[in-house]
Amino acid sequence: MADEEHQEDQSFVDKLSRGGEEALGRIAEELIGNPMVNSALTRAFEAREKAAQAQEAAMGALNIPSAADIERITRRLRSLSQRLEGIEDGLDRLEERLGGALQAGSDDRSAAIEERLEEIARDLAALREAVVGSEQPVPRAQERLTVTE
Repeated sequence: MADEEHQEDQSFVDKLSRGGEEALGRIAEELIGNPMVNSALTRAFEAREKAAQAQEAAMGALNIPSAADIERITRRLRSLSQRLEGIEDGLDRLEERLGGALQAGSDDRSAAIEERLEEIARDLAALREAVVGSEQPVPRAQERLTVTE
């Protein structure tokens, strides 16, 4: 019996719900079809758009970013962040592939650079000895020459 009452209540709620939806649908159709309501809605949306444009212009004049500006920047930041993550992932994969070879190659290269720097230092010392020798250095005033046309 309780089950029967529940079904009747459910049926009544369903009928009431459908009737309410149909009534709302008819009201909405009549409102949209009414030229005065339609015209009022159109003017309200136009006024809203003009107010938004005026607000954006005022904020621009005060050098304050609008919500659209912030949204645009947020999208660009997300895009850049995704690109950066892709680059980082690519670098990680490259580093894994190169593995220990990269470390060994950099050690060899460092040793070659050190050797070359020592050679350059020896050459500079020899050059300094050859140029300066036992002579007195040139006075500072004589180092600079004035060129005239």
